[in-house]
Amino acid sequence: MADWFMLQTLSLAVGFIIDFFVGDPYKLPHPICAIGNLIAWFDKSLRISRPNESDFNAGKSEGAAREPDETDRKNFRRGVITVMSVAAISTLTPAAILILCWLLHPVAYLVASSVMCWQILAARQLARESKKVERALESGDVEVARYAVSMIVGRDTKVLDQNGICRAAVETVAENASDGVVAPLCFMLLFGPVGGFFYKSINTMDSMLGYKNDKYLYFGRAAAKTDDFVNFIPARVSALAMIIVSPVCGLDINGAWKIFKRDRMKHASPNSAQTESVCAGALGLRLAGDAVYGGVVHKKEYIGDPIREIEPRDITRANRLMYVSSALVLILILAVRTAVSLCL
Repeated sequence: MADWFMLQTLSLAVGFIIDFFVGDPYKLPHPICAIGNLIAWFDKSLRISRPNESDFNAGKSEGAAREPDETDRKNFRRGVITVMSVAAISTLTPAAILILCWLLHPVAYLVASSVMCWQILAARQLARESKKVERALESGDVEVARYAVSMIVGRDTKVLDQNGICRAAVETVAENASDGVVAPLCFMLLFGPVGGFFYKSINTMDSMLGYKNDKYLYFGRAAAKTDDFVNFIPARVSALAMIIVSPVCGLDINGAWKIFKRDRMKHASPNSAQTESVCAGALGLRLAGDAVYGGVVHKKEYIGDPIREIEPRDITRANRLMYVSSALVLILILAVRTAVSLCL
């Protein structure tokens, strides 16, 4: 038992290091894509479509103003089935693979577990894609920057000016510091890579189905609420870690704490503004505000104070904050798991 637990702990560190240096190779198949295809299959097979339903992802602050009918209730029940089915398949599949590897040899288990941990984490990919935006802005190519940021955000990017593009990139780095790195680490603290895949299945379902528009208001509700639940603690852990490491990153810890306390609930989601508020305060920026989805302006509160104007270099600063806070969480997780393994 102790050997298995220690190998699992070691695989967390190995997976994090591989992700730091390698990221997600574009030409290799990725298990999260398989989870996405599974979600799409359930969406196509179970969701009952309505005539003339809105198909754009309006985000989580909008919703259809009407009473639910029987079709809505059926879609909700089918959405619950989708969440349970996708989560079960996404969890049991890696569990079976790891059990088989353990039965073959402990080294096989370590290799498989390390690869899974690497695939679950997304720090390098997040930094890589956001840096494309920064480089394009620094070179003055706004159109390339606009295209690059459209690959990592859900809003309409055609209406964004240079500062809007930069803000969108910083915001997605701040939010995904939790979703893409710290939250998976928290679940792997408890359950290893199997827990990481469980989390990623929920998070991926939310990103694909969790919208309050005509299409997904009821079918995607279970996915959205489940994602809110599983991210409640990790989002706050991420925010606190970011506050703690702000001075290490050369940022303002007092501003980070101030804006976190004031603005961390200024979002329709109970979790999204947790890390975004810290990032805004640490950098001395005002983030968020109105955004355009599907050609429609959606009103959102501002987060942070406009102490200074945003600049492309803030994308690097946000990534540094994401990396250092993630490393802190990893160190704490490794310490806890090592202590537990010594007691087994």
